Amino acid sequence: MKPLSIPKTHIQTRQIPAEGTTPKDELIAKNWQREQYIGITILFISLIAAVGFLSRRFEYAVLLALILSIALIVLFINL
Repeated sequence: MKPLSIPKTHIQTRQIPAEGTTPKDELIAKNWQREQYIGITILFISLIAAVGFLSRRFEYAVLLALILSIALIVLFINL
């Protein structure tokens, strides 16, 4: 029996870019994490301040819920 030969036109090669030469994409925001964290912190502080003006007990309830949520998120991520 004659072995099957694959024509060279059907062989596919995969091109992988070299390290550090990623294509520039204008839709991807790079190095914006610091600004995002600053914005989230400002929103968080303003939320607590706004709730604190309305009701002190409600503020404590919101803070407790946020702290418990963060603790559970950290717990489940590390499992």
